[in-house]
Amino acid sequence: MTACSARMPLNGHRPNSHIEALTASVCPEAAPPARPARVELSAREQEILIAWLKSDSKTEVGKALHLAPGTVRTYLQRIRDKYERAGRPARTKAALVARAIQDGYVDVADL
Repeated sequence: MTACSARMPLNGHRPNSHIEALTASVCPEAAPPARPARVELSAREQEILIAWLKSDSKTEVGKALHLAPGTVRTYLQRIRDKYERAGRPARTKAALVARAIQDGYVDVADL
């Protein structure tokens, strides 16, 4: 066991951020895990993603945005590919909802 791995919370409480920052500079393995990078979506990708999350089908989104359903599918696949490349796969609609919320593209109250 190293000195870094022996670090424990004081009195059952979590150390404050200053202590955590100091500990992380001395013991890098003790640093909290980095938050995954936010996937950057274009304005059009955001529009299509949000419309699809609020709808029942790609056809419905296509009609609302004057796009062919295939175009909607292509945009959604591009969005999924971006999340995959970022190491944050989103293969299902539920996973895309989670990613959109995590990245601030949509709020739960909006769905």
